[in-house]
Parts: sequence; C-alpha cells; structure tokens
Amino acid sequence: QVQLVESGGGLVQAGASLRLSCATSGLTMRPYAMGWFRQAPGKEREFVAAITWDSGRILYADSVKGRFTISRDNAKNTVLLQMNSLKAEDTAVYYCARGVYSYRVALTSEPRDFGPWGQGTQVTVSA
Repeated sequence: QVQLVESGGGLVQAGASLRLSCATSGLTMRPYAMGWFRQAPGKEREFVAAITWDSGRILYADSVKGRFTISRDNAKNTVLLQMNSLKAEDTAVYYCARGVYSYRVALTSEPRDFGPWGQGTQVTVSA
C-alpha cells in the first residue's frame, strides 16, 4: 500500500517554527524528486519546495525562500520541511508528494509533475 504520511503540523504564533515530516512507505522514494505543496481555504494548491532525488538541487517558492528548508533522508524514506519565521499567510494544509519522473535533474513546481500525494497536515499560524 502506497503511503505518504505528513506530520508535524499544528497551531503556532507568528514568528514561530515548525518542522513537517513526510514518511513514505510502499513506494520507492530514492530515485524521485520530492515536493511540498500547500492549500489554503478557498485557494488552489500551491508549490512550496522541491528537492531532487540526490538533494543536488532545491527549489523554493519566492514566498518561503529564506524561511523554509527542505531536506530528505533516503535511507529513512523521509522528507522534511523546516519552517521558520512563520507568518499568518503560511496557514494552509501542507502536502508532500513524490515526483513523477525518476532521476530527473531539473525540478518543477507544477502539481501535475507530482504524485502520489499524502493526506496533508494542517498548519495554522496566528497573527
């Protein structure tokens, strides 16, 4: 059974930090890029960050650059998202997903280039 399970979300005040974790099972993570996306109420799912299979390249949305850090541990089949200096506008459900193409050098921010997806974890930042 393919599973991506996000954890680490919660309710925090602006300026605080959270670390999201995505544990994968039932699928091969190592050869694929991994990404984090988020979706706020009434808005479309948006790209947050992505990392290539070998951690050689990382891509961030402009809105999180300098505050969020994506990393992965292929041995543990886990991808992390460290979120610092959180803002109210970071409030959303955060999803992790595996890239569609294996050993791809280039990174994409398009949701259609990712799948399968986890169920998401809620992050709420109070102003």
